[in-house]
Amino acid sequence: MKGSLTMSAVIPATAEEIWKAWLSTRGHSDMTGSPARATARVGARFTAWDGYIMGTNLELTPGRRIVQSWRTTDFPPDAPDSRLAVELASTPRGTRVTLKHTSIPDGQVAGYRQGWTDYYFEPMKKYFGL
Repeated sequence: MKGSLTMSAVIPATAEEIWKAWLSTRGHSDMTGSPARATARVGARFTAWDGYIMGTNLELTPGRRIVQSWRTTDFPPDAPDSRLAVELASTPRGTRVTLKHTSIPDGQVAGYRQGWTDYYFEPMKKYFGL
């Protein structure tokens, strides 16, 4: 059975700033503190965390939503890609970033839940809070 998670955090930046950073090589690398390759084009492939994460942009709504096929090197070789939806909504303190991550391989949800906090939400708060 495949797992899923939904989690969110408020990041001290505009939705447009986050959207642009997520989908650019320099922005994503700077935002997370680790090498990435990204572009804001549907169908474009991306990598993050020095190749640990990889996938394809499936849907892009500027400043509002990013949907990607997503996998890591920890996925079993025969496992299909998971799906990540990143939704951005303005709040008085910045932008609520909500991650909806579905079709995660069995037994891996807890690790990715912690990973999203440690390797995305916390670095993003620091990066945009400067």
